[in-house]
Amino acid sequence: MLQLFSSFTNRKTILMDIIMNKMKASVKSRRTSLKRKENTIMSPQKKKPCFKQIKEELPKENIYHTFKNPGEIYSFRASLLSWYDKNKRELPWRRMALSESNLNKRGYAVWVSEIMLQQTQVATVIDYYNKWMLRWSNLQDLAKATLEEVNQMWSGLGYYSRGKRLHEGAQKISSEFKGEMPRSAEELQKLLPGVGRYTAAAIASIAFEEVIGVVDGNVTRVLCRAKAIGADCTSPTVTEALWMLANTLVDLVRPGDFNQAMMELGATVCTPKAPLCAECPVQTHCRAYQQVIKEREMVSKRLLGNTASQISSTPDIEECGGGGNCPLCLPEKEPWVSDLGVMNFPRKPTKKPPRIEHTLTCVVTRRRDNDDTEEYFLVQRPNSGLLAGMWEFPSVLLRTEVKEKKQKCIIFDRLTELMGNLVTDTHLQNIGEVFRLFKHSSVNEKQLAKGEKLQCGSEKHEGKQKGRKRRAPKEVQGQQLSINSFFQPAAIKPL
Repeated sequence: MLQLFSSFTNRKTILMDIIMNKMKASVKSRRTSLKRKENTIMSPQKKKPCFKQIKEELPKENIYHTFKNPGEIYSFRASLLSWYDKNKRELPWRRMALSESNLNKRGYAVWVSEIMLQQTQVATVIDYYNKWMLRWSNLQDLAKATLEEVNQMWSGLGYYSRGKRLHEGAQKISSEFKGEMPRSAEELQKLLPGVGRYTAAAIASIAFEEVIGVVDGNVTRVLCRAKAIGADCTSPTVTEALWMLANTLVDLVRPGDFNQAMMELGATVCTPKAPLCAECPVQTHCRAYQQVIKEREMVSKRLLGNTASQISSTPDIEECGGGGNCPLCLPEKEPWVSDLGVMNFPRKPTKKPPRIEHTLTCVVTRRRDNDDTEEYFLVQRPNSGLLAGMWEFPSVLLRTEVKEKKQKCIIFDRLTELMGNLVTDTHLQNIGEVFRLFKHSSVNEKQLAKGEKLQCGSEKHEGKQKGRKRRAPKEVQGQQLSINSFFQPAAIKPL
């Protein structure tokens, strides 16, 4: 019997070696097919750390927050990809990534989608994406466009700096790289404006099949619940732990699909509120869900009159072994809350109080001589900061509270600086105050009374407010207003 068992074990080992060699050869072949052309320098890809290396890097108590063995990793991948193949949403950028054979066009298509999806819901992006790709189907077309055209196409999506950087990136690729997109995550992050760690990894894995994980809000939620990571998910320690987990899990053969599957799971099943745990394909790997089951068993046993010692040994959320010092566990001051269930993870830091700013704003109008059309005087904002490079009514940020009489003097000085002696202070009257919200700042605009030619007021900005619903810009006879309908200081006529 011992000899037979030994023979069987040796055969099994040989078979596993053959399978692993074939998988490695397949991955190597696919990587070779994606190399840059001869005139493009490509930096070597970083090797994905093996599980043994990760265990050695982590403190002993933190192994609880990783995957125990290669079998668990394989099971997680297989379950997630099987679910994704059956349940993924049909999205235009996914179709482009699958059907487009030209690597530059494929990379561009994924790049556009990833930039648009930053801070914006999928349902909102779809229509914008289709219109964008219809107008600029490749990098060269976008590079030839003007920034005003890009802003007009972007109008309604918000965060206009995203469109600006996308435009700058297309121009850089066209002029400096002869139209060849960087292929690796390292190059994408290093060379393209507005492309950070996540965006670079997403483009590289989805478009170019680089074996690298991604970490966005959805993936953070999935991993924090799966491995009971309850510390501040924005801290450097947790961030690096999450990237380590993502790079450990990513599938070697289908890295792009796996990353999209992780994000899809977080967006449709493992949601921030009311998660659908019963439909989760990786439920058996979720420590947060195991804790929920543990508590249900405790309640059931108590109702039946049994003692806690008779409860089954389902893994407990407190089995980390860090002794209260683990940098990844729930903080001692914020322990597990039974009513939240899996929503105990991830924990977010306390929001900072909003930043409030007061700004005086003046609206200057005039009538055209030929058709009596009303025009507006605009100035361009600085190229950095909030609404960088956008056009606005003349305004002055107030550093301290001042009375209305002083406000008029301040805004009049600003208008004189811009327009010379074409304006008199008799035009300025207070017409009220308006409060507006931005995600990074909100605006309370206190209008000064309306005059014959001028409307003036003040704004109050309140920072880091979330949940504001964006509205598409109003249209005039079916067409959005263009900058061409406004006049600038160089083209001033007497008021």
